[in-house]
Amino acid sequence: MSDILALCDTVRTTSLAIHEYFRSGHLEKVYENTLAHRLRKNSIDVQQQAPIDIYDEDGTLVGHYVADLLLENQLIVELKACQTLTTEHLAQIFGYMRGSRLHHGMLINFGAQKLQVRKLIL
Repeated sequence: MSDILALCDTVRTTSLAIHEYFRSGHLEKVYENTLAHRLRKNSIDVQQQAPIDIYDEDGTLVGHYVADLLLENQLIVELKACQTLTTEHLAQIFGYMRGSRLHHGMLINFGAQKLQVRKLIL
């Protein structure tokens, strides 16, 4: 799936279906496994706990981070299972995106009463 907006839409609708089924109250890993499973059924390339290299502005490798999900090698998906998203959660995924040089990310919180989804672009 090469169209990033279509990929994000699929992630959003799949996440909503998962939240409608499970509601809040499960561990983050349950939501991660379920989202990965359902996306793979849609023929989307999903890497769970994918190692991501982090680079300085001059291209020097300065560290590593593990993405909850990396989709089609172009979209970082960070999952949460908390009461609400915070500015720290947004800062975390923006940091991952800047450091990895990937331009698209999604932050999804399954723990709130209403599913929270943020699409982020650098």
